[in-house]
Amino acid sequence: MICPKCGKDEAIRNGAGRCLCRACGKSSMVGPRRTDGEVSEAMQARQGWAPDHGITSPLPLGQKLRGTSTLIDKRTGEQVLQWVKSNEDAEEQHAVMQAAIEAMGERLPREKARRAPAVTNADLANVYVLTDYHLGMLAWGEETGADWDLSIAEDMLVNWFAAAMSQSPASETGIFAQLGDFLHWDGMDAVTPTSKHLLDADTRFQKLVRVAIRAIRRVIGMLLDKHSHVHVLMAEGNHDMASSIWLREWLRAIYEDEPRVTVDVSPDPYYCVEHGKTALFFHHGHKKRPAAIDTVFAAKFREVFGRTEHAYAHMGHMHHIDVKETNLMVVEQHRTLAAPDAHASRGGWMSGREACVITYSRRFGEVGRVRVSPKMLEAA
Repeated sequence: MICPKCGKDEAIRNGAGRCLCRACGKSSMVGPRRTDGEVSEAMQARQGWAPDHGITSPLPLGQKLRGTSTLIDKRTGEQVLQWVKSNEDAEEQHAVMQAAIEAMGERLPREKARRAPAVTNADLANVYVLTDYHLGMLAWGEETGADWDLSIAEDMLVNWFAAAMSQSPASETGIFAQLGDFLHWDGMDAVTPTSKHLLDADTRFQKLVRVAIRAIRRVIGMLLDKHSHVHVLMAEGNHDMASSIWLREWLRAIYEDEPRVTVDVSPDPYYCVEHGKTALFFHHGHKKRPAAIDTVFAAKFREVFGRTEHAYAHMGHMHHIDVKETNLMVVEQHRTLAAPDAHASRGGWMSGREACVITYSRRFGEVGRVRVSPKMLEAA
């Protein structure tokens, strides 16, 4: 049957006066079966057009009708004023974003295939773990202990990868494991997506997007010069839930002509890479904390977990080190390279700054690790 909320023919009655839509996942009260014409009228009313009921203010794309308040002249019964109340239509917003991603992906210039390095070690994979980078965040050193802005962040990202690659082995596989919150904010307003907390932001969102794409493409180019195969993981974070979507989709489009690059485009915020007998799992940490993450990974990637002998989970979100070995895997929470913002500094949430490149063997699990901090980059 037709879903009263999304209009798709995917709803199923449950016999108790309600229906559940397989398309949008929402349940609704249902009365008598509606005709296609009635469903069309309902969808138009949701967009602010129901002239038979005095509603004649079509809403812009991405908005839905929340309600109206109408002032009626007592003497004539005619409408004098009407206030139309709307809010964001989450389904429409998602559809618009997905359409924009697909359209822009079609026009993006593709990266040409590059020549692979002559010699690499087929047994090894280098995992470059980057988390909570907060590109676009603004921090004043006198207040927070260190300065941070777009220019500083872009330079440090490139310099860190150069230093990390120079100190790590020439493995066949390089994994760019960006574990979320790569961008400090997620749209035109510099606020957290869920709680709408005001953020200290450097410049405009369009410039932030431009710098993010430029920096990531530069890093992937560096990785291609060192590794035969580069796997890119742009995890969802709580600061960039929407931006992580277009980052994944655009990078896949850009590198579709480069067979040595693969991009994980999974919409689920839990990720996995199988490297021989070694299983590598990744999650930002905003949905599940380290204490309970091992069973989630084992359940979501049951086949990979069953085939492998060594298992490692990598997380971010809390900005400090926490390593624990459970019965199932080693769970590690990582530091960030980014400076603290005013909120963290004033709240007393302090931690060291660094990022690691970890080398894994197909047969033996972790076999090496290099830590590079901002102070090391300054001293180089």
